[in-house]
Amino acid sequence: MTQLSGTPGSSSAVPSAGVLRYTAFSADPEGGNPAGVVLDASGLDDAAMLAVAAELGYSESAFLTEADGRSYTVRYFSPKAEVPFCGHATVATAIALAERDGPGDLVFSTRAGTVPVTVTRTGDELRATLTSVEPQVTDVAPDDLAEALAALDWPAAGLDPALAPRIAYAGARHLVLGAATRERLADLAYDFARLESFMHRLGLTTVQLVWREGPEVFHVRDPFPVGGVVEDPATGAAAAAFGAYARELALVPETAVLTLHQGADMGRPGTLTVELRAGDSRVRVSGTGTRIG
Repeated sequence: MTQLSGTPGSSSAVPSAGVLRYTAFSADPEGGNPAGVVLDASGLDDAAMLAVAAELGYSESAFLTEADGRSYTVRYFSPKAEVPFCGHATVATAIALAERDGPGDLVFSTRAGTVPVTVTRTGDELRATLTSVEPQVTDVAPDDLAEALAALDWPAAGLDPALAPRIAYAGARHLVLGAATRERLADLAYDFARLESFMHRLGLTTVQLVWREGPEVFHVRDPFPVGGVVEDPATGAAAAAFGAYARELALVPETAVLTLHQGADMGRPGTLTVELRAGDSRVRVSGTGTRIG
């Protein structure tokens, strides 16, 4: 790969004109999850990228630091820290690149691994599909589950017994908890500091709260205190992890297309499509996106 134009190692902030703002998992700028996108971040060091992400205040922003044709090195920052992978910022960046260079296949080198992305166009709508890194699903210790529920102020009776608690990974770690009712999912008022401390201890990026509406339709919410925000409006990395979780627990067929609705409780509705393929352990997550402003 070659470094993008710019002065390596500069700590000066990127000019405001170089920061693009996109929303992912919605074709409406008022829906989905906003992300900052910097298509040439070669002149920014870690402190400058973090400063840009903090100034934007979105749950994550993406920074392209190197390019080789349609392959890119991408780094992701929340307002508080770098994260290894971010799904919605990946979708936002892919759509920004497609608007500049045209739809097609892309390859993103992330700190979590290599993530292929394909962007297609239907009419005026662009849709990006990312393929996750190799996922993993692990058990949750009883004491850790109890602490998570205490931080969320959720009673154990509020959990759906059919959705067993697990930690799922597809580029970032997420604790998956099933809500017994839609009302339980809607009632989110948690202890920010306590949940943040718990998540740091377990190396979690979000806690994914899930309510199952139908066989392949789910509603999700993702508290994200470790990123400095109360809640993530649409979480592609967690959607990929959830796909692995759903397959591991045999909640859905080996080949399935899941629909995840997220953000409605925040007034930013979005839709994430999760595809599972028999014989392929990696998970595909797709969604639309559009530029903000």
